[in-house]
Amino acid sequence: MEALAAGAATSLTILHTNDMHSRIDPFPDDDQRYAGRGGMSARAAIIQQIRDSEQHVLLLDSGDIFQGTPYFNYYGGAPELELMSAMQYDAATMGNHDFDNGLDGFAAQLPKASFPFLVANYDFSDTVLHKKIQPYTTIKKGRLKIGVFGLGIELKGLVPDRLYGATGYNNPIVKAQETADILRYDEKCDLVICLSHLGYSYKDNKVSDEVLAASTSGIDLILGGHTHTFFDEPLSYKNSVGEAVLINQVGWGGVMLGRLNIIYDEVKRKNWRYTQPVIVTKKSRG
Repeated sequence: MEALAAGAATSLTILHTNDMHSRIDPFPDDDQRYAGRGGMSARAAIIQQIRDSEQHVLLLDSGDIFQGTPYFNYYGGAPELELMSAMQYDAATMGNHDFDNGLDGFAAQLPKASFPFLVANYDFSDTVLHKKIQPYTTIKKGRLKIGVFGLGIELKGLVPDRLYGATGYNNPIVKAQETADILRYDEKCDLVICLSHLGYSYKDNKVSDEVLAASTSGIDLILGGHTHTFFDEPLSYKNSVGEAVLINQVGWGGVMLGRLNIIYDEVKRKNWRYTQPVIVTKKSRG
C-alpha cells in the first residue's frame, strides 16, 4: 500500500452512529431508560467540539436512520437527512427500516443527503435506486486514504416485498471480501471500514458481524447496527488470516456517539485508542 506518504503520524478520529430511528429530539425527561438523552442538536454540538480539537474526523452511520417517531410519518425522512448533511456525515449504509416508505420514498429523499449511501450486497439494477447507491467510497483525511463500504441485511421476511421490490440480495460475506480486496489492493487504501447492518451476533447461523469478521480479511473495522447492541468499547476478533478486526456498535436512538481514535504512522502501523462512547445530552462534551 502506497497511499500514505512518509512523514509524521496521522491521527484520525472516527465518530459513528447507528439505528437512529428518526430520533431528532431527545428522549423525554420522563423516559424510564434514556431520559433527556439523544437529540440531533446535542449530537451536532458534540461533533463540532470534537472537530475543533482533533486533527481529522470521519463521521459515519450504519443504517436504520428512518422510522420510530412522527417526524418520519409526516416528513418521510427529509429532516433526518438534512440534519445529517448539516453535521457533515461522510457516508452511511441502509438498514431495513430505511425501506419503510418503499424504494420510491427513499429515492425521493436521497437528494437531501450530501453524503453517499453505500451497500455492496444489494443489487438495485432493476429499481429506481440504480446507480444512486454505491458499493463503496474512498475518503481522504490528511495523508490517509480510507475505504468505506456498506452491507445490508437480508430483506425477505423482514421487510414487505412491495417495499423493496426488485432489490437483489447477494451473499454479504462474498461481497465483503470482493469489496475489501478492491479497496485494499486496487484503491490502495490505508484503512478499510465496513458499515454493517447485519447485526452483531445471533444464536443460529445467521450472518452477523461476528461471522463477517471471522470469514473475511482486509477489513480493519466493522461499525454495526440492527441489533441495538451497546458496546462499552470495540471488541477485537481474528479474521480469516489471523489478523485483528474491530467491531463496534452504539445501541440505538442516538443516545450514544461512538468514538475511536487511530494513530497511523509512517511505517503504516495502526495504533487504536478507544474511548467510552459519548453519552449524548445537552450537557455532553466530546
